[in-house]
Amino acid sequence: MNQQPENQLQRPYGAGPAVSAFSLGTMRALGSPAQMEAVLRAALAAGINHLETAPAYGPAETFLGQALAALQRDNLGPSDGWRITSKLLPGPDLAAGQGQLRSILARLGVAQLTNLAVHGLNRPEHLEWALKGPGADLLTWAKDEGLVGQVGFSSHGTPELIEAALSSGNFTFCSLHVHLFDQTLLPIARSALAQGIGVLAISPADKGGRLYDPPAELLADCAPFHPLELAYRFLLDQGISTLSLGAEQPEDLAWAAAIGGPSPWLSAAQRSALQRLDAAGRERLGAERCGQCRACLPCPNGVPIPELLRLRNLAVGHGMEAFAQERYNLIGRAGHWWEELNAEACRTCGACLPRCPHELAIPELLADTHRLLSAAPRRRLWG
Repeated sequence: MNQQPENQLQRPYGAGPAVSAFSLGTMRALGSPAQMEAVLRAALAAGINHLETAPAYGPAETFLGQALAALQRDNLGPSDGWRITSKLLPGPDLAAGQGQLRSILARLGVAQLTNLAVHGLNRPEHLEWALKGPGADLLTWAKDEGLVGQVGFSSHGTPELIEAALSSGNFTFCSLHVHLFDQTLLPIARSALAQGIGVLAISPADKGGRLYDPPAELLADCAPFHPLELAYRFLLDQGISTLSLGAEQPEDLAWAAAIGGPSPWLSAAQRSALQRLDAAGRERLGAERCGQCRACLPCPNGVPIPELLRLRNLAVGHGMEAFAQERYNLIGRAGHWWEELNAEACRTCGACLPRCPHELAIPELLADTHRLLSAAPRRRLWG
């Protein structure tokens, strides 16, 4: 096999083999098998050895399996093999889950997955399925049969749910929304890493703020560095195992090739740029900045106050209005994959006001968030 670039950093990933600093997410290169193959070849050239896919990503597994076969015919691949992660949605009974896993392996053309994740462990009933229900039997069977190397989960759930999943001892890796512009789960990620649990950051380029297309204010605040470079290096500097990069075209992997070497950490100049970025956001927001402490919760009406005000922070503080509008207008349209109530659910009851250590006028800020970000709904990428 063609060897991986020698300068590519690999990091421990739970109980499985080490993975590259970047992982190729496969939910975007779906135009044709040829497109997937071109992206896979670029990923190999960039030093990536970890591939992340799922049945829910349309034809991704089929296209990826064909691309893997094409590279194998050319005797191309990482010197110590690909690490492949796929996922199963929670809910099926044992027999159905077994059939789904066998279908995954057939589509990919492999005998074993390096990693199998519960896809979207977002609600308590999902965790119950995975720990005590049919999911527990399925995951045990998959490991005992040698069909998967280790099991983990991805989650869009609450911090409390994620902590419960990690503390169960049943999972050795996880995929979380931990980003430069959303550090809510960073303490949980650090704790997981300290316990030897692998952590993948979900889509820090896109879900982390559409940083591949930054607004002028954000570019100016991060200069002379690109916001995406700072976001990637910040996460790697925090010790995150690997960063998911959903490439649509080979050129989308340029940052992975440039950053994923032996020294991906923040330089002194980059740390200074991050400090300037934070200061600029604080200055624009002034006394209306939400500090994301979550002391305002729980809201009697179920309003996800910190998340809504985080989107306002980004729009007002960093000019990231396009991203904030995209996320805001997905609320209530993505089921358990995203928030279900927007700022219109606020009844101005005032229960949050005495809890806020910054004495924010939270109901007024929520109303302003809705005025600023409400727009026509947009379609999700998948599902």
